[in-house]
Amino acid sequence: MSHFLDRLTFFRRAAEPFSEGHGITTHEDRRWEDGYRKRWQHDKIVRSTHGVNCTGSCSWKIYVKGGIVTWETQQTDYPRTRPDLPNHEPRGCARGASYSWYLYSANRVKYPLVRSRLLKSWREARVLMTPVAAWKSIVENPAKRNAYVQKRGLGGFVRSTWDEVNELIAAANAYTVKTYGPDRVFGFSPIPAMSMVSYAAGSRYLSLLGGVCMSFYDWYCDLPPASPQTWGEQTDVPESADWYNSGFLILWGSNVPQTRTPDAHFYTEVRYKGAKSVVICPDYSEASKFADLWISPKQGTDAALGMAMGHVILREFHVDRQAKYFQDYARQYTDMPMLVRLVKQGGHYVPERSCGRRTS
Repeated sequence: MSHFLDRLTFFRRAAEPFSEGHGITTHEDRRWEDGYRKRWQHDKIVRSTHGVNCTGSCSWKIYVKGGIVTWETQQTDYPRTRPDLPNHEPRGCARGASYSWYLYSANRVKYPLVRSRLLKSWREARVLMTPVAAWKSIVENPAKRNAYVQKRGLGGFVRSTWDEVNELIAAANAYTVKTYGPDRVFGFSPIPAMSMVSYAAGSRYLSLLGGVCMSFYDWYCDLPPASPQTWGEQTDVPESADWYNSGFLILWGSNVPQTRTPDAHFYTEVRYKGAKSVVICPDYSEASKFADLWISPKQGTDAALGMAMGHVILREFHVDRQAKYFQDYARQYTDMPMLVRLVKQGGHYVPERSCGRRTS
């Protein structure tokens, strides 16, 4: 009410001596300001990271009040690498800063969900059968199996309990092992950077079972196969800080400022040392603006570009002349010595080793 009266008597207010006569004293209730003050109050600070689909694992300060995450800031206690390299910190990105929204989002899946037709058949079978026999009665019955398989991609999930889905999954695995063998069970674990405990639990289970533990890259379908096929390692092999030691960088299939935000500063900072950067990307991405040379191939043609580059390298350093640096590098760091070369014999091609010729 005082705020309402202050508005009615606005032109009759007495000027106060402070602020050169422009000061005004009000008598309104200011408890509403406590809402803003309490916004930044917290009971404790814990260290954590965010399980997003990246390997950054950035360290964050999580401010907690009453068991609820209120806000977050980046940790600034990373150890130094060495004096001639930039600091790793601060590490983080806007996606991580807003990650706590996912914790309390209505879209977050907090309970196991099963396709309704499958769950109905499972519950009906479990009334009279053991778990493995119940699963067998479903998957070996074409009508029951097609009832839920043909609905994949159309939603139709219903809530279940953890005990029920664990029993269903165990029965499915046991049936598969008994019927087809353990090597027919394959699965994925979370990326190690997300949770080492979860990754180890899944991989150990599959290993002890005799199943196949697929790479998390197979799950996400974002592994450039040339890297492990050539060097025997997965992607992101070098430490990101080592980018700062480079004199020439090629970014191909990677939009570093967008997908490797915590490490992108090493890429941008090395340019001050004179390093040159080439970005191969169809669109003008966040990385393209840092390039000295931006190559924009038409979508779907970068494989031809890569093969052309490889052709030039092999032609100039291996076929036309035997460059010692190329030979040493290929022998030590690539799988080139293991490759089989084809030679023409009798009108067709055969493996070179089968015709008695030695490879250089």
